[in-house]
Amino acid sequence: MQSESATQRTVLLIVCLGAFISPLMLSAVNVAIPGIAQDFGATATAISWIPLAYLLSSAVFMLPAGRIADGYGRKRIYQTGMIVITVASSLAALSESIGWLLFCRALQGLGAAMLFATGQAMLASVFPPAKRGRAIGLSVSAVYLGLTAGPALGGWAIAAYGWRASLLIHLPLALLVIGITRLKLTGDWRGDESRKLDLTGSLIYGGALVISMYGLSSLPGATGIACIILGCVGFIVFFRYARRRADPIFDVSLFRTNRLFTFSCLAALAIYAATFSISYLMSLYLQYIKGLAADSAGIIMIGQPLIMTLLSPVAGRLSDKYEAWVLASSGVGLVCVGLGLLASLTADSAVMTVFIYLMLTGMGFALFSAPNMNAIMSSVNKRHLGLAAGSVSTMRVLGQMISMAIVTVVFALLVGPVEVVLLDHDLLMHSIRMSFVAAACLAATAIPLSLKRGNMRLDAG
Repeated sequence: MQSESATQRTVLLIVCLGAFISPLMLSAVNVAIPGIAQDFGATATAISWIPLAYLLSSAVFMLPAGRIADGYGRKRIYQTGMIVITVASSLAALSESIGWLLFCRALQGLGAAMLFATGQAMLASVFPPAKRGRAIGLSVSAVYLGLTAGPALGGWAIAAYGWRASLLIHLPLALLVIGITRLKLTGDWRGDESRKLDLTGSLIYGGALVISMYGLSSLPGATGIACIILGCVGFIVFFRYARRRADPIFDVSLFRTNRLFTFSCLAALAIYAATFSISYLMSLYLQYIKGLAADSAGIIMIGQPLIMTLLSPVAGRLSDKYEAWVLASSGVGLVCVGLGLLASLTADSAVMTVFIYLMLTGMGFALFSAPNMNAIMSSVNKRHLGLAAGSVSTMRVLGQMISMAIVTVVFALLVGPVEVVLLDHDLLMHSIRMSFVAAACLAATAIPLSLKRGNMRLDAG
């Protein structure tokens, strides 16, 4: 039987490794997008689904995965998710069509959903409140380390072995996590085991998400508009259903009764929606507009996640002493400035200027993320830790999905169904800039949300 401190170290290790792997899968493949587009002759809308398929699948399955983990054990679901990622990544590397690649990306998203739904809950289960901020800060730092390593490792792998290698670089670590979890972590943690999976709610929620995202990618056609309307109706039906049901798949009661929890989650949704598409847009900008090779582009793209990696542990420790609204709101302000500067880029902008703008955006995000996460996890009692972890993960993935959806809409409206390799560079540059303008406006909405959350130590419930 492991001691409490040994269990804490083991859980922190596997959660940080998982937190590193998930963004590595995303950021490494973003560098590969120009190569994939060329091999498969894909349109701008089609390649936007490479990250979107992963995120959509994660969003659809995350809530059911969290509920299942409450009954069957969070460690068990976490380990299963890593196995699914390993299998899906291997199959993705064998893709012979864009359709098969998107299917495998969705399968990767299923595995990632199992990690997202359980990782933070496992940390909150083994670390007391006084040490939780530091542990969360380290796990957030691992996310940004994955984002940092992804472009560089992905660029190197692509230059050496082709774009398929970018889908495999995380497999050794995934196998290591599976082994450590199986051999070193003997205990497990559950939530309220009496709570059953709400299959009806899961289907309504998942269906509304899928229909909405398909509609956004089909704009400006009539089918796209109809699907968006149908998706909005689906979300209304879901929330009305969830309010009436005693044990819904997503308990909306905390959003009505816990101000700190509600505004912290909404701020996370807005900031992830504003920032996630940066690496995707930078990959297009650096490789198509600036003409850089994949490995060189990858080095430039590490500016944002590198500073996030370095500052997140510091921000996490500060959140144990100072109120989240002070730290996080300052971070959001820096993010807005960074996105505005990225929107000002032109084809003639210096590469070093791009790097500095990315670092500034990363500095703001680091100052926001760990304090915001600590506020969410500290705003609920122990019985609701699983719900809080699932909620913040849902906000993150929904935000990331919205971010890519915005890019998809911008490109669909400005570019249309044209192969990326055939795009006029002026039109591509205009589309990238408009995407950053939309992102900056969206980030600005997170400022009042962050300011209105209240004090963590007075309002936590």
